[in-house]
Amino acid sequence: MKRIAILLSGRGSNFKAIYEAINSGFIKDAEISVVISDKKEAKGLEFARDNGLNAIFVNPKDFGDRKGYDLELVKILKNANVDIICLAGFMRIISEEFVNAFENKIINIHPSLLPSFPGLNAQKQALEYGVKFTGCTVHFVDAKVDNGPIILQAVVEVKQDDTVETLSDRILKYEHKIYPMAVKLLVEDKIKVEGRKVIIFD
Repeated sequence: MKRIAILLSGRGSNFKAIYEAINSGFIKDAEISVVISDKKEAKGLEFARDNGLNAIFVNPKDFGDRKGYDLELVKILKNANVDIICLAGFMRIISEEFVNAFENKIINIHPSLLPSFPGLNAQKQALEYGVKFTGCTVHFVDAKVDNGPIILQAVVEVKQDDTVETLSDRILKYEHKIYPMAVKLLVEDKIKVEGRKVIIFD
């Protein structure tokens, strides 16, 4: 049984997609062992509590710096014996100490076709650049923002009348498909990382 941790800051829609994929049996032999948020009122944390999951608020204000906060998260995650860490709208840049503690075990979803449009407001960046296609990317997390090896991507057409909101909503539907797929591959040990290349086994 693989143990999954979810880190989130907001509504946790990708967390819910992973949770539902486990409950439906799409992802087998896995459980969500802990859900952590840096926001006390995060809707995702509320959803976790409502569904009987171990939900923890860790207040960044209780720590002097990012490193101290991240080391506390590392301690919680190691105590929970997690195998996979999913960032699901976790709006913090995690430190090198955190990444090194869980090499090739932390994954994230980003609303663009990386390496294009990393960082914040990816959908706005895509519209301003005038691309005809964008999408979303599940990738491993390393010490740089939105830089780790790519696991899965989905392509989304940009329509002429798109706004940030309409494009974001359409991308989100694909996020909810490919994030559980990536988790499933990890749970089933069907992923190998060689440098920047991710090899997926049948």
